[in-house]
Amino acid sequence: MTGGAKRIGRALALTLAQAGADVAISYLGSETEALSTVADLQASGGRALAVRCDLREESSVTEAVAAAVEGLGGLDVLVNNAGAFETVALEKISVAEWDAMFEVNTRGPFLVAKAAHTHLKAARGRIVNIGSLGGLHPWPTHAHYCTSKAALHMLSQTMAKAWAPEISVNCVAPGMIVMGEVNPAYEEFALKTPMQRNGRAEDVAAAVLFFATGPHFITGQLVAVDGGLGL
Repeated sequence: MTGGAKRIGRALALTLAQAGADVAISYLGSETEALSTVADLQASGGRALAVRCDLREESSVTEAVAAAVEGLGGLDVLVNNAGAFETVALEKISVAEWDAMFEVNTRGPFLVAKAAHTHLKAARGRIVNIGSLGGLHPWPTHAHYCTSKAALHMLSQTMAKAWAPEISVNCVAPGMIVMGEVNPAYEEFALKTPMQRNGRAEDVAAAVLFFATGPHFITGQLVAVDGGLGL
């Protein structure tokens, strides 16, 4: 699980651990939160560890995957959760900002999946990528973010075709996920959804758990989680 130290990643990791999985999480600058999450994962009764990983560096990714495999004794499921998010007017996005977004949101999952491929193939394992509703619908002030997630969605579909039948690949695309924050804009967004509410971390976790443990023949699916509605 990349980016499993806090927020949605933490919720995903805990859900998998409660379902009986041994979990390795990666972090970059959130070591304190990562160690706290590992303690909570271990409290679920399974093995857990945290490894530092910079998704922008191929050598760091390779070392992190190797550490996870060594620490857990194998690799059955990869969840590419780590991601970058930024609000910038389209005309003000710099080349550096554009490239940085793709480094984390698109190239990062590619590098992790590539490093994990041999292990997942041997285990007939699963990959679950965390995309975004922004990769399906354009958000004017998040052009580089939306485009990077759209690319991740296509990468997920390409992986699914390239690596089937040994590895199933799916993508979950959350919309607005609220984790206790209070903001009038969030309420306005909720009213636009069929279920009249924003998504919650547990909604995303339920979708990830399904793809991580459900029927192997389901591959290449893109599920949007937004206001309780799966599309």
